[in-house]
Amino acid sequence: MPELNEKKPSRLEPIQVPRRSILSLAALGSFFSAVGMALAGALRLPGPAVLPGPVRRFKIGHPEQIAVGSETRVEEANFFVFRDEQGIYAISGVCTHLGCTIGRSEDGFACPCHGSHFAVNGEVTRGPAPRALPWLEVGRAADGQFVVYADNEVPAETRFRV
Repeated sequence: MPELNEKKPSRLEPIQVPRRSILSLAALGSFFSAVGMALAGALRLPGPAVLPGPVRRFKIGHPEQIAVGSETRVEEANFFVFRDEQGIYAISGVCTHLGCTIGRSEDGFACPCHGSHFAVNGEVTRGPAPRALPWLEVGRAADGQFVVYADNEVPAETRFRV
């Protein structure tokens, strides 16, 4: 039985929660959120992080359309196509420094953005470009036309023999 002198707490007074209880709840909340985030990350692992884009291949014409000694710039894909006595080859038209579009110069290629210069074979003659222009794979389609695979690099001086 309650004593008569015992004071009843008012409904308006806040309930006294010990500090240890608050810290315990915060620790449990942190633990479960960390476990949840780790599980979410683990469930994402089996899937690819980058989805493949469309295959970039460009038909550039039949052998009789590309004369020996010719040079063609393919604007929509940003590469150059050359044909010499040894075969046909393609060199990227994108500077390896910061990705600017390069142009032809008297002695090879030049980047208008930061001044890199490249020889006719794509080698760097003056920086800041860190590496040579990539050579691109050239093949032949079923209809006999040459095809440049703009996403496939090949070693320098690689030509498709005609």
